[in-house]
Amino acid sequence: MEHRDWTDGHVARWKPVLPDLDPEIEGAVTRMGKLSVHLRRVREQSLADFDLERHEFDTLHKLAGRGGKAAPSELAADLDLAPASVTGRLDALERRGLVRRTPSTSDRRRVDVELTASGRKTWLGAMDVLGHEEYRLLGALDKDERRQLNDMLRRIMLVAEAASDGSAECPSPTSPASTDSSPP
Repeated sequence: MEHRDWTDGHVARWKPVLPDLDPEIEGAVTRMGKLSVHLRRVREQSLADFDLERHEFDTLHKLAGRGGKAAPSELAADLDLAPASVTGRLDALERRGLVRRTPSTSDRRRVDVELTASGRKTWLGAMDVLGHEEYRLLGALDKDERRQLNDMLRRIMLVAEAASDGSAECPSPTSPASTDSSPP
């Protein structure tokens, strides 16, 4: 007996309404959306557990991605923000002891921003919660299945990225996801 999930019921409800609906496409897209919502909720709970706002986490994350040290201008570019916006973020994070500003050793006119031990611990803690959930979910697949899933999703993303830059046209059949008021 095959196990059924919420999406199976969703597809079954829409198939009589839209006879041309491809249940495999609708099922895959709906499941991806629901997984995305689930992971977003886990991430938001993790941030709350570590007393972080999303923009604070993003700033710590970008800083950690640069080895824990960067110039404010580099962070502004990474975050796609105006330098003044980054200054405000850094002021708040510095008051909380999550980052510190130090004079640059290579340029006296520059300031570097560094993750503190507390900032690194907070960032890693928030990351671990989401990472554990990702491993738990994808643990339902063996290593070869995870590689296959990753390869298939890459192929889909390449089509999406090509369409988003205007270089490709995609057909747009009616989708129940756009007409159903229930969550994806």
